[in-house]
Order: sequence, then C-alpha cells, then structure tokens
Amino acid sequence: MNRMKHKVVLCLALVASFVVSAGVVRASDESDVRNTVERVFGQLKSGDYNGLYDVLPSSARARMSRDRFTSALQRAQDLYVLDRMEIGSTRILGDLAVVDTVLYGRLVNPVQAEGKIVVQQYLMREEGKWRVATGDQAAVRKFLAANPAYSKGFKIQRPRVFVKQEGKWVEFNPPRRR
Repeated sequence: MNRMKHKVVLCLALVASFVVSAGVVRASDESDVRNTVERVFGQLKSGDYNGLYDVLPSSARARMSRDRFTSALQRAQDLYVLDRMEIGSTRILGDLAVVDTVLYGRLVNPVQAEGKIVVQQYLMREEGKWRVATGDQAAVRKFLAANPAYSKGFKIQRPRVFVKQEGKWVEFNPPRRR
C-alpha cells in the first residue's frame, strides 16, 4: 500500500510539472507576443520604418520592397501622429496570435483631431520569431484558410478609426476613393 501511495504521488508530481511547464510556455509565448507588439509600436512611433520591414513575415517582404514599404509608412505619418497604445487581450493558437490594441494619437490631415485606432494585431511565428502580419490581411486569411481549426479561434475584424468630437468618440469614415 505504501508503494502504491508513492507511485500515485510520483504520478501526480509528474502531471503537476507538465501543467506548470505548459503554463510557463504559454506565459512565455504571450510575453513574447506582447513584447513584439510593443517593440513594433515603438518603431512605428519613432519612424523606424526600415526596422519594421524586418518584422514582416517573409511572404509580405516577398511582395513588397523595403523602399515601397517605408515610403508608404512615411506618407501615413503625414496623416496620423501616434502617442500611446493600450494592449488588450492576447490569443495564441500555435503559430498565430491576435492581440487587441487601441492606438491613440492625433489626426493631422485631412482634419485635425484627437483620434484612436482600434485594431487587432496579427502575428505569425516564423523561424522561431513572431512576425507582425497586421497589414498583410491576405497572408492572415491564407493562413486561416489553410488551418480551419484556427478560423474558429480568430475572427478577423477590420480596423476602426475614431475621432473625439464634443468629448465623445465618433467613428471616422472618410469618403471612399472611386
């Protein structure tokens, strides 16, 4: 009987160690994802667009040159100035992560106003590193289509832009180009 108790305790200890180590891996992944999102925000805010290019998935880098990428972000800088970011929930399923974020700043063109962008940050793990695929919706959709189990866990939501008017956040819908 004593031997049986010893085996049960040993089994429970092994199970507990697996549960604890699984939690550590999960916490580490979540921490890595959040750190990547914060680092990318810092690069975006400081205008380090060249460095941001290196954080894109290889599929995005293959479709867009570094020069084209950096010049597109420089043009966007003329429209919106970033101040801060709030990170909400983080969901990780294997090699895909979704992080809810709110970016605060100021619209400077075509109107001047306090603004915020509510956007999901999509990250894909590639070669052991988290790569930001937020602007590459085609890559995210392709990944989700190839992995149907992921589609159940992640609902792609379009970014939404708000401006503050009379103390309230109002969704900003600029006229569409024809």
